[in-house]
Amino acid sequence: MVPISLAGCSLLPPCRLPLSRKVPLCVREAGGQEHLGGGWGCPAPRAGMVPPGKKPAGEASNSNKKCKRYFNEHWKEEFTWLDFDYERKLMFCLECRQALVRNKHGKAENAFTVGTDNFQRHALLRHVTSGAHRQALAINRGQPTFEGQAEGAGAYPGLATTLTSRGVKVEVDPAKVAVLTTVYCMAKEDMPDDRCSALLELQRFNLCQALLGTEHGDYYSPRRVKDMQVAIASVLHTEACQRLKASPYVGLVLDETRDWPESHSLALFASSVSPCDGQPATTFLGSVELQEGEPTAGQLLDILQAFGVSAPKLAWLSSSLPSDRLGSVGPQLQAACPLLTELHCLPSRTDPQPPAYLGEYESVLDALFRLHGGPSSHMVPELRTALDLAAIDLAGPRPVPWASLLPVVEAVAEAWPCLVSALEASAPVSPTARALALALRQFTFVAFTHLLLDALPSVQKLALVLQSEEPDLALLQPLVMAAAVSLQAQRGSGGARLQGFLRELASSSPDSGGGRCTYRGVELVGYSEAAVRCLERLRGAFLDSMRRGLRDSYPGPSLDVVAAFAAIFDPRRYPQAPAELGAHGEGPLRVLLRAFAPAVVRQRALGDFALFKRVVCSLGRLGPRALCAKLVCAHSELHELFPDFAALAALALALPAGAGLLDKVGRSRELLWWGQGGAGEGRGAPAVKIAVDGPPLHEFDFALAAEFLESGWGEGLLGSRLT
Repeated sequence: MVPISLAGCSLLPPCRLPLSRKVPLCVREAGGQEHLGGGWGCPAPRAGMVPPGKKPAGEASNSNKKCKRYFNEHWKEEFTWLDFDYERKLMFCLECRQALVRNKHGKAENAFTVGTDNFQRHALLRHVTSGAHRQALAINRGQPTFEGQAEGAGAYPGLATTLTSRGVKVEVDPAKVAVLTTVYCMAKEDMPDDRCSALLELQRFNLCQALLGTEHGDYYSPRRVKDMQVAIASVLHTEACQRLKASPYVGLVLDETRDWPESHSLALFASSVSPCDGQPATTFLGSVELQEGEPTAGQLLDILQAFGVSAPKLAWLSSSLPSDRLGSVGPQLQAACPLLTELHCLPSRTDPQPPAYLGEYESVLDALFRLHGGPSSHMVPELRTALDLAAIDLAGPRPVPWASLLPVVEAVAEAWPCLVSALEASAPVSPTARALALALRQFTFVAFTHLLLDALPSVQKLALVLQSEEPDLALLQPLVMAAAVSLQAQRGSGGARLQGFLRELASSSPDSGGGRCTYRGVELVGYSEAAVRCLERLRGAFLDSMRRGLRDSYPGPSLDVVAAFAAIFDPRRYPQAPAELGAHGEGPLRVLLRAFAPAVVRQRALGDFALFKRVVCSLGRLGPRALCAKLVCAHSELHELFPDFAALAALALALPAGAGLLDKVGRSRELLWWGQGGAGEGRGAPAVKIAVDGPPLHEFDFALAAEFLESGWGEGLLGSRLT
């Protein structure tokens, strides 16, 4: 096995707590006068809100008569932490001011807390990369400061030494930051590395002040883009280790990124929850190439151990690999991880043995959409609309699961007569169109399309629930059960769309032994009694395959656990009557206590449950994620009052599902498939890490990346993990 690529963790956004209006802080203006409060308690007017009799912000200059400068309103869009006092004509940093209030010893004090009239973008860039600003962000997020990390480094003593070796208030040359931000944005947008020189030259041409000075050393040469990517990815890796180590529980996600007979690769993700604010997050750990066909539990546990995650913390396993590819990994992990529950919520997870005709059907649709579904297609616009609805990129390298996309199947069924006519018109000059026209006129093709129209809607509802930002767990079990019942009913008597199609054919062709048969004005090919019998066998095999896929992805015990989480942690589903509230949730709580026995004290949880429900009801009708976040937050009263329910809430938040996970999985699929099985030359592991897991530009610590680059520490950290 090639060692794992890389890992990282996106940073949490700054905590925007309201500043108190009663803090009597004394601030000093640039002119030397002191006064109380002013802009501390009362927020300054926002953009466009100019106090009466005052000049607009663009006309507020500093006091330097030799070089008159003005505050630029657009700076607020670029630097979200920037605030401007229109009356005193001073700039402030909201993050640093808030940290100064929260951090009583005042280590966050700097020019942007007392106010500055240095109206230069260069000054803003210098501040955003300063150690004081970074420390303020850490304080506002509730994360330990760098000094605190040095004291309690624990498993990462070398890391703590590196972070504090130069102090946290080291100023970084803006020219270095400008080059690093360019490399960062190139990786985020998947731009080739050789474009770096051109982009830097473009910025100089546009008079980027940070790049107009002298040269800034060989470290920041465009020839060293790979090294800068490693340094940036090292910062993300550092954050990943801290985040996963702090999370009470973790979920592991395996996504197949390559499907060749001789080998395949996996992209690994981890779901976690922050004990500081109770917010869940998904971290891209990297990709690993498996030479022997399937992963082993020992390999996966070793990877997690490298990030500070021990086996007892692994609570969830989700995978896009079908059961035959996953092999014995699930049982092996369950033997080593007492809390582990399998729930496979990723798309494209299918039964390992689908009917053979499914591949033939999807190949026909693939050729059809590539021929007439592109942006230049005018004859069949329904295909282009279906691609947009299903968010399909025909230029992507990954095979498209056409038969599982309801908008695609609906578009083909609706436009079928027009498609056949258009293809036959192009047949004299296009052999491909001639072959497609014949394939679309086949009885089996049209019948299978109607079969999909019956089978896909129930499964589509399930997929839509899992695509939301906060999936409603209470709907998961009913939807899975409804889909299974629907498929079973279609297995017995056939779906309404398919049966209606067959009845229409029977009425239009009394002699099905070989006579002509038309459907919607188009003559079908291959319709006979033998073809109908073959269709019945195909229908049974396909529906059985879908039912196996449902059972494989959503095991019954796992659905019981998810339903129990919804019953306990969704106050909106609590009964209103006090008499009914007492008995509510007793059964679901016992399900959770059995499933996660090592994480809770059973008798204490049972004894606390009645009080827990009354307290939750007193908080109002919170959503499940909001309630769980309050419980998980280590400094909350709920966390201290109900430790067992806090543990269960952390387990619920660590469940890998939702739009955040799907977005990162989709991005990694796009990048890794291009690199391994597509036509592109591929992106290095650090670039993929940045593209998938990199936070917004203003949240990234470029000063630390510069330190890693110049010290070479990032190479030592990542050298054994990069492929």
